[in-house]
Amino acid sequence: MPKNKLYRFDPEAWLELEAADEWYRQRSPEASVRFLAAVHEALETIVEGAQRWPKYVHGTRRFILYRFPFSIVYLDEPTVVSIVAVAHNKRKPGYWKDRL
Repeated sequence: MPKNKLYRFDPEAWLELEAADEWYRQRSPEASVRFLAAVHEALETIVEGAQRWPKYVHGTRRFILYRFPFSIVYLDEPTVVSIVAVAHNKRKPGYWKDRL
């Protein structure tokens, strides 16, 4: 069985994750915990098989979170999965293209 890849966050994607978590935490600590758990589960699922999700814009792929209005936009590189954005689904697609 092949070993899962590691993942790394673009610094701006990390800031997006922190901002979203802060928004949920201010409203409900439980919502924050659920949000972070959903992101963690998504990241684990992505690194198990990054090519399972369809191609998105600018050569990326996108994993849509089930219970939250966010997507994880990533590049599947040979040795690592690069997290480009933790994007709210209402934002303009590709706003993060300068991070590539």
